[in-house]
Amino acid sequence: MSTRMDDLLARMRTLQDELEQEIAEKRAAFQYRLENGRIVWEEEARRRHRELRVRWLRFLAYTRPMVLLTAPVIYSLILPFALLHLFVTLYQAVCFPVYGIPKVPQGDYIRLDRHHLAYLNWVQKLNCVYCGYCNGVIAWVREVASRTEAYWCPIKHAARVEGAHARYAEFSEFGDGERFEASLARSRRQVQEQEQDQDTTADTGQGQA
Repeated sequence: MSTRMDDLLARMRTLQDELEQEIAEKRAAFQYRLENGRIVWEEEARRRHRELRVRWLRFLAYTRPMVLLTAPVIYSLILPFALLHLFVTLYQAVCFPVYGIPKVPQGDYIRLDRHHLAYLNWVQKLNCVYCGYCNGVIAWVREVASRTEAYWCPIKHAARVEGAHARYAEFSEFGDGERFEASLARSRRQVQEQEQDQDTTADTGQGQA
C-alpha cells in the first residue's frame, strides 16, 4: 500500500478518535456518565426529562393516520432481522474458528439503551428499541461480512463503491494480479491478528438504568 494511503487511513482513525472524545464530553453536558456500561443520571436531569415527556395518548393523537397505518409494515421486518441475526450468529460460531478470525462481539454494535430516557413515552421507547436493534444487527453483520471479505476476497472493485467498510481501502487493486497473493496473505494476517487486539479492549457492556 502506498504511503499516501497509509497517511489517509491514519488521519481517518485520528478523526474517529476525536469524534469519540467529543461524544464523551457531551455526556457531562447532559448530566450522565457511564460506569461499567451502566448509565448513571444526575437527579436533576431525571426530573427535567420526566417533565418533558409527552404522554402516549397525546403523542398518538398528533400522529398522522398514514404513519399509524404503515407502522405494522415497519414492525413486520422484525422477523427477517431476527432470522438474519440467528443465521449470522451460527455462521460466525461455526466458520470463524476454522478461519482463525476473531468473532465480532454483538454488544459492540447492538445497543439497547434509549428506553432509559425518561422524556420518551412507552411508544417512543418501543420505536427506539426496535431501531436500535435493527440498525445494530446491520452494523454487526456488516463487520462480520467485512472480516469475511478481508479473509477471502480482499480486492477492490473496478468502479467506486459507496459506503465501503473501513478495510476496503487496504484491499489490493483491481487487476493487480502480480501482487494479489501477497496482498491476500497480508489481509488474512491482519484480520486474524490485529482484530484480536481490538476485541480484547472493546467495551461490550450495554447501557442499563
